[in-house]
Amino acid sequence: MCGLCGAFANADHWSQGGDVALVMPAAERMRQAAAANRVLGARGLKLSVWADRFVLRGPTGKSVVVDHLGALWPAADSLGGRFDPLDLGLMARLESAG
Repeated sequence: MCGLCGAFANADHWSQGGDVALVMPAAERMRQAAAANRVLGARGLKLSVWADRFVLRGPTGKSVVVDHLGALWPAADSLGGRFDPLDLGLMARLESAG
């Protein structure tokens, strides 16, 4: 099944933002994607916003549609091998980068 078939099946998830997301949903999704990309970039992955959802692209060009940030890390594992966003080495590199 293509990703478009489920385009309207965006389930509620706590990561979707609360009050800020109600006022400016597109801006909040862009902010979330930018924050996630700081972590995902370490594995050559990139998250972009597409119609109230996210698209995660791997280093080979393969992509996965992700409904919310709760589904992001399993999708990242499927595209870039085992991925731990709380890895201490990764966190130290992110902190030193600014």
